Amino acid sequence: MDLLNTLVDKGLRRELPTREEALAVLATSDDDLLEVVTAAGKVRRQWFGRRVKLNYLVNLKSGLCPEDCSYCSQRLGSKAEILKYTWLKPDEASKAAAAGVAGGAKRVCLVASGRGPTDRDVDRVSQTIEAIKEQNEGVEVCACLGLLSEGQAGRLRSAGADAYNHNLNTSEGTYGDITTTHTYADRVETVQQAQAAGLSACSGLIAGMGESDTDLVDVVFSLRELDPDSVPVNFLIPFEGTPLAKEWNLTPQRCLRILAMVRFVCPDVEVRLAGGREVHLRSMQPLALHLVNSIFLGDYLTSEGQAGQADLDMIADAGFEVEGAGTTTLPRHRTAAGTEPEAGGGCGGHSTGCAPCGDVADEPAVVDAKAPAARTDLVAVRRRGAGTDLAPNA
Repeated sequence: MDLLNTLVDKGLRRELPTREEALAVLATSDDDLLEVVTAAGKVRRQWFGRRVKLNYLVNLKSGLCPEDCSYCSQRLGSKAEILKYTWLKPDEASKAAAAGVAGGAKRVCLVASGRGPTDRDVDRVSQTIEAIKEQNEGVEVCACLGLLSEGQAGRLRSAGADAYNHNLNTSEGTYGDITTTHTYADRVETVQQAQAAGLSACSGLIAGMGESDTDLVDVVFSLRELDPDSVPVNFLIPFEGTPLAKEWNLTPQRCLRILAMVRFVCPDVEVRLAGGREVHLRSMQPLALHLVNSIFLGDYLTSEGQAGQADLDMIADAGFEVEGAGTTTLPRHRTAAGTEPEAGGGCGGHSTGCAPCGDVADEPAVVDAKAPAARTDLVAVRRRGAGTDLAPNA
């Protein structure tokens, strides 16, 4: 297929595809799916070999968020029956992080619900970072605390944080349909603050919220312009009790096409398969490893994930290997440019400034020819790990 040959050549040269080429990837048929995966896999292996980076989420504070993000089980007004608790103590968070590190995680991602941290919150998280690094030599720590105020990114960096996550989630044009309590520009500014402070920036998206192909290409091109080190790709988990509970728009095949498009547009960054992979990719998760070079180990913020050992078995069975702590994640040309303060990467879990990507005619949200059945049986609320007395899934 000429399209795929062109995209592979561009990916190996780190050249940006055209918007039309990116849209064409999303429009390929299921009959061509394995060819698409094979082509994007060549780009993935060029920059990351067969390594898979493992990341582990610690939800420092769960629920009761004042923001109204429609996709989120922790949002204002959410009726999802998730765990709700206030800040974990530094030693509790360190203990939770140790479970992930013992399971093979190279990076610990510290997440807290809320609009953004107060200065007191930053002090608390700084103490947590110090506790984690004292107990787990060489571990990378990423913070995800919402919108940052001036100076807070620098304070987190001084405390030992390696990265900061703040996702764009969807296109600028549709952002107001998803969230009204802050703006797309607010998110852009926070990612830029993290970059300016020397933190490895991580920013990604959520697919499956009813967006069009154009929206997906818009947000991924915006991410390319923003140039984070890590791009997590989440697939909407339609929690009962949230406004998007009825949005079941994804098939495993569409998820793979989305991941391939992200890889072609962002060939040399850490592309992470994040929240929702078990719900929407299901038995086709191993194919995604040919497209992404990073996953989360075990559970997510408010939902259960695949068992940690099952993740490790999947990686090995698919012919990949877990990335070691002593290995630099990003290619040399990115680390040499100073975009990666430590071993690199970023974080993001279901929880940019970019110029507009050009005018494209509006199009309806894409739904596969055979509407996927709602697999509510696969949406399991997390009841173990951080904030509970039960052992975590790592």
